[in-house]
Amino acid sequence: MKVVIAGAGSVGSSIARELLSNNHDILLIDQKPEVIGRSGLKGARWLIGDACEITTLRDAKLEEADVVVSATGDDKVNLVVSLLAKSEFGVGRTVGRVNNPKNDWMFDDSWGVDVAVNTPRLMTALVEEAVEIGDLVRLLTLQTGVASIVEFTVPGDSPLIGSTLGSVDWPQDATVVAILRDDAPITPSADDVIEASDELFFVTTIAAEQELRSVLLARPAGAAAGDGAVGRA
Repeated sequence: MKVVIAGAGSVGSSIARELLSNNHDILLIDQKPEVIGRSGLKGARWLIGDACEITTLRDAKLEEADVVVSATGDDKVNLVVSLLAKSEFGVGRTVGRVNNPKNDWMFDDSWGVDVAVNTPRLMTALVEEAVEIGDLVRLLTLQTGVASIVEFTVPGDSPLIGSTLGSVDWPQDATVVAILRDDAPITPSADDVIEASDELFFVTTIAAEQELRSVLLARPAGAAAGDGAVGRA
């Protein structure tokens, strides 16, 4: 897969390093020549220039890229690169880094962004995920804000314990895509039995999140009205 990454700072370099280890073809674009030497990246191709300039993107042969990642520390640059990648070069998939959570609303298909990665929000979600056992935590927003990846850690008193995934009446627009149990990932099947402390990962529409939360936080039969887990709105 050919991936073009705009911005060779710590985020862009980390993405490139991971992709290179999986044998992808990586081209990094940055305005500072000195980033090449200090990046420590072996096997990557480089283009020194302004990723907001059409001429630079033409030199990068962006039309041949499978994915364009806008990973600079400037949200305006990331939006412009994503828009140009889509509108001028027809790139199939764009990923945009959101630096300021207040700009999150702009990172959608109107600016050519397929997937927005909000680093501060993701870090917050991961912190919440570590402490919010028994509540639904959104980890990532996908498809221009229509869908998301969410996580739920099964508490020890959950009525779901002992049920198979196939026996639970999940919302129509929510799908279990992975189970993390004892630090080992499991590909889910309808016959898998839910255990305490399982981490369940779902791909769901944003609209279905509340319905999914209601299923996951259902109180055990006979529980007092004031008992049970309480989800955030």
